[in-house]
Formats: sequence, C-alpha cells, structure tokens
Amino acid sequence: MDGAPATILVVDDSQTKRYLLVSWLTRAGFHVVEAETGTDALERVARDPIDLVVLDVRLPDLDGFEVCERIKADHPAMPVIHVSAHAVDVVDRARGLTRGADAYLAEPIEPEELVATAHAVLRYYQARQRAELLAERLTLLADTSVAVHAAPTFAQLLQAAAAGAARIFKCPVAVVAESSDGDCLAGISAGADAEVSVVPWIVDDTGVPTGSTVEVVGPERWGLVEWPAGETVTVAAARLREDRAPLYVVVPTATQTRGTPVLVQLAQAVAAAVEAQRSFDEEHRIAVTLQRSLLPRRIPEIAGLDLAVRYEPASAQTEVGGDFYELVMLDGHLLMAIGDVSGHSLHAATVMAELRHAVRAYAVEGHQPSQILHLVNELMRELLPAELATLCILLLHPGTGRVRLASAGHLPALISLDGKVDYVEHSAPLLGVRAPRPDDLEFDLPRGSTLVLYTDGLIERRDATIDEGMAALAAAATVVDDDLDAFCQRLLVELAPPEIHDDVAVVALRRR
Repeated sequence: MDGAPATILVVDDSQTKRYLLVSWLTRAGFHVVEAETGTDALERVARDPIDLVVLDVRLPDLDGFEVCERIKADHPAMPVIHVSAHAVDVVDRARGLTRGADAYLAEPIEPEELVATAHAVLRYYQARQRAELLAERLTLLADTSVAVHAAPTFAQLLQAAAAGAARIFKCPVAVVAESSDGDCLAGISAGADAEVSVVPWIVDDTGVPTGSTVEVVGPERWGLVEWPAGETVTVAAARLREDRAPLYVVVPTATQTRGTPVLVQLAQAVAAAVEAQRSFDEEHRIAVTLQRSLLPRRIPEIAGLDLAVRYEPASAQTEVGGDFYELVMLDGHLLMAIGDVSGHSLHAATVMAELRHAVRAYAVEGHQPSQILHLVNELMRELLPAELATLCILLLHPGTGRVRLASAGHLPALISLDGKVDYVEHSAPLLGVRAPRPDDLEFDLPRGSTLVLYTDGLIERRDATIDEGMAALAAAATVVDDDLDAFCQRLLVELAPPEIHDDVAVVALRRR
C-alpha cells in the first residue's frame, strides 16, 4: 500500500493553465489526471482513486467553492488546493479555506510553490488516512480476537480467523494451523463478504523459529485461494512453542502497510487462540478417558434381560464430572446403580470413584440397597464430610423380576410397558446428610417392561422446570425401540441439548 505515486486531479477550464499545472506536477513525480469542468471533476472523484485535487475557483459550470464543498462532503479525507488568477483577495482566500480548501494559491504561481504545497497537504492527509486505516483495522482485530477465542471447535476457530482477516484487509486470505490431532487445516476466504471454508492443507514448517516472522513470497506455495494476478503474498507465521506447529496468515502484499503491524498482531492473537484450543482438546480427551476408565468396562450378558448404557460427558468444559453407573451380577442378582456427585472437577471424579467402589464392596458383602446407602452415607460423613451426592440402587432377580430399590435423593426410575409410563418414587435424603432413610421399595418388574435410570443432565434445562423435563422424558419413553441401544441414543437426541452442559448417564433394562 506504500510507495505508489500520488494521483492528482487538475481541474481548470483554461487549457493553457491546465497544461502548465499538469507539467509541473508530472515533473515532480506525481501521476496527474485532468478535468475541464466542475461536473467532470465530481464524476472523476466519484469514479477514480484520487489523492489530491488542484481546483480552479472559476469554472464554466459550477463555482469552484461549491465543487470543493461537494468533494469534501463525500470524501472528507481528500485534500483540495484552490488556484485562481482572479479571486486573489484576502476575502477570496478566506472564503475558499472556510468552505473546505486545504490551501489557496493565487496566480502567478511558482512551480516550486505548487509542488511544495501539494507535498505538504498530501503528507498530512496520508498520515490521517494511515491513522484512520490503522484504527479501523485495530477495531476489527479486536473483534476477531474475541471471535477466535470464543470459537467452540478448532474448525470454527479457523473460520472466525479467516472471516476476521478478510474483513480487516478486505482481500482474499488464508489461515493455516494444525489441530491437536495433527491435522493441518486452512480457513480460506475470497474476500470480506465471501463465504469461509475449511480445507486440508499441508505446509512444510521446517526452519520456522519460535516467535513471529513475516516474509513476502510468490503465491505458488499458497494456492489456497485465487490471489490477485501478478502480486506476491505476505505470510505472517507465529510459533508459540518449539514443539507446536506454527500458524500462518496469508494475504496479498498490496494490502499491507510498512512493518505489517496489524498482520503480525493478528497472527499472534490467532496463534494464542489455537494454542488454547489445542490445550482444551487435549485436556478434554484426557478427562474423558479418565472418567470412562472409572466406569464399568463392559455390560454383563444376562439371560432374559437386555441392557444398554449411554454416557455423554459435558461438551462445554474439559473437567471430568461426578456422574457414574454400575451394572454387575452378584450372587445371582443384577446390581444396578446410578449416581451423581455434585460438581465438575477431578475432585468430583475421585469422589465418584470412591462411592462406586464402596457400593460394590458393600453389595459383595450381601447388604440390601437401603443398607448399602446407609453404609455409604456413613462413609461419606466420616471421610468426605463436605461432599453431597445422589444415588439410586436396585437389586433385580432376573428369573422372577423381583426388585429391591433404594434411592438417596436421586431422580425416580422410569418404567415403560405397553405405551404406559410410570415413575418409581422413593423419596429419601441425599448422601452426605444425616437423616432417617426409608426401607427398600420392593416390586415386580413385569415381562416386556423397560426400566430406565438416568442423571439430571438428561432432563434439566435452563429454560424449563424439572417437571417439564420429566414430562418430556415420559413422552419420549412411551415407545421403546426394539434395539435398546437405539432407544437410549434416541433419548439423548430428543432430550439432551446440542451443547451438553452437564454429564448425562442413561441405563436401560428390559425384561424379555
């Protein structure tokens, strides 16, 4: 954007005077275009990129003062120099300057005076234009930085970066980075208002140092978009760590100002967002792997019973949560349990693991569900006094369908049979609270019925009450799919939001 000669429009109805002005300015290194009337001048300014107007005060069609005012109304950053052989009084010069001119030269005009005046007003206005351009770009850079840091996925981050870069520089752009999975992707846009897409792209990053670098190269290596014909591209690379692949922002060189300050800041901002996204993805992967390792590794196969499980970690955070479930055969009975420790953290996950193992241990000793809850509650009060949790436990005899169930503040189990849905209510205090607990609830699970245990992430919504969530679950469970896995998946699809903000666990059992 720097270095090109300024374009000056000379407006004068006198061919001789116009010839002199054009000759002086051309010899001074300016690119000069001409207009004979005020109307021609206004059309030329509206159509062509003009940097300065040298305007005669007296024109055959419009008053030069009026032409100046109209130019300034539409192009306030375009300087105008009045020249006149007739309106040479102080009053005339004051009138011209008051109505928008930046300088006023009365004939006879010396060539040096005209050239010096042109340079002077251009210096001021070019500095003003650079400042305005920088301010505009910095504002858009701030918006882009917010957008890339708010992007929930790596692909959306690249899309936000490419869209922001295209708006900042008003040109085709490419933003190239490597995901935490090692996939090199590019967000590309053909211009400020063009659609952004993400495509695979391989880059040889050998020799790119840590920090920020800028180089001007031919467009052949970066054939991601159609670059302006005959132009080079400027590539800003930002590498925050030696063990990370660099990020690249590629734009046409003609869009850049001296030092490429905005381009470098953009590359650094996007690189920081990419690093945060990589860390988020890696932590989330580790967290989910850890939490799944704390849950049952397999579902038991039991004659006469179908079992299915769905567990979805919260997608809006990296932390592991406290939801857990248990399915295991003990002494001819199926132990089924589901629980939820308050909080989302590694600590909540460790409490969850302790409770799950405690439930298994007390069940192996032969205790019934209500007694298991009592013992687990005493354990929590002694060793984990600051914790709270909900838990539902049942023992099922597969042959008879006899169930013994106890709950500690957990959501009621659901039973679906022949299109009818009932909730098994068993009110009792949460774990971690010292209070009397009811005896086991005993009932027979009919053949053909399906029993569902679940955690609150399945039915709780920020825009709905818990009763509305339970009603929605009952409606969804009226029909149970032949494939119990498909049934659990359908519950998640129909009830869970696209962005899961709480862990969801669903355990379904059908007695054939």
